Amino acid sequence: MLYPPEFGQDPLYPQAKDFKIEYKNHVVGSGMVTLKRFKKGDTIAKLAGDVVESIRPHSFRISKKKHLNDKYFIGYFIHSCVPNTAINTKALIATALTDIEPGSYISIDYSATEDYLFRQFKCNCGNKKCRGVIAGKKETKRTGLSLMSYYEGDDDY
Repeated sequence: MLYPPEFGQDPLYPQAKDFKIEYKNHVVGSGMVTLKRFKKGDTIAKLAGDVVESIRPHSFRISKKKHLNDKYFIGYFIHSCVPNTAINTKALIATALTDIEPGSYISIDYSATEDYLFRQFKCNCGNKKCRGVIAGKKETKRTGLSLMSYYEGDDDY
């Protein structure tokens, strides 16, 4: 299991035999790679974490004032403007939007669940439908965002 024992033993939690964290590149960093095949519509995993009242680097919004901070699994899902996975923020389930082959990175659209992101960033998904700068649904995009400005000030964690 990828989650620590204090989260419980739900059989739908992500299992270490099915996923691994792998370094992708210096821009994206590390991501969650699946070791098994998922068909479109399959449940990938049930999600867990600490419920917090503020945005964190590895959190997603589960209600108007609450976020689920998951630094073990979903915190490693990479962003894509055309993702292979969706998050149900009420049921706390990750579902395959497409067929996902072993060796693929799990990707979500960070804007799908968030009104405001922890930090806006220049997208690196490479898809022809790429939106360029990724921001929350209620944010104004910082169009002058450069890759270097994204990394400046990273010593605040």
